[in-house]
Amino acid sequence: MARSALLAGIGALALASLALAGCASSPGAGPEDGTGVELDAAWLDDGRMIGLITMGSSTCVPFADEPTLDGAVLEVTLIEPDGDTRCTRDLVPRVTLVGVPEGVDPAQDLEIRVTGDGYSGQTDLDGVAGLAGPGGMTEYAPSAGWAEADDTFVILTWGSSSCAPVVESVEATGSAEVTVEFAAFPANQVCTMDMAPRGAVAVVSGLEEDSDVQLVLIDTVSDPITVPIYGEN
Repeated sequence: MARSALLAGIGALALASLALAGCASSPGAGPEDGTGVELDAAWLDDGRMIGLITMGSSTCVPFADEPTLDGAVLEVTLIEPDGDTRCTRDLVPRVTLVGVPEGVDPAQDLEIRVTGDGYSGQTDLDGVAGLAGPGGMTEYAPSAGWAEADDTFVILTWGSSSCAPVVESVEATGSAEVTVEFAAFPANQVCTMDMAPRGAVAVVSGLEEDSDVQLVLIDTVSDPITVPIYGEN
């Protein structure tokens, strides 16, 4: 099947080779009041997961502690990698994947409040009708969701945690269709044999429709697979 082929092919993709610098990663530029960091978010995995976008080193992505629901606010604590982690000195949007706790209804707007390791800020995530929400088992299938920033969406794939796919190109291939190609993976790259979620940020221009957009995912070794992008652009 195309889905299984894509998941197998994802194991043949890796992080782009980047020169490493001996530095601890740091949050990106903050909002106008200077008290926090820029944040954005998108629904993923049929509402079981949220992709939280921050700015910083592409090789030192923060991870999320167990999130909690405080009334209608999702509280997320971000934790930086170990201080001796070698991080690139780039400043890019990157994705921290957050499991959605019980009590969150993806059909309703959600406020997300972020703290921890120099992070302080909040963002709002528009509700999307029809998502299953927390609970139940994932199908380990690719998914995608629109973020608040124009033309920006998050892609979720599953596979080796050490060989995450890298977006090589993004193109509007129809009025409501986006095609993303993943970069070829170096032949000598060694990948762990785990099955982990991996997030990536993509930006597209030229779409004519804001909703019901389909995403076509292409890699170098498997058949294309098409999934919906949750929400509205």
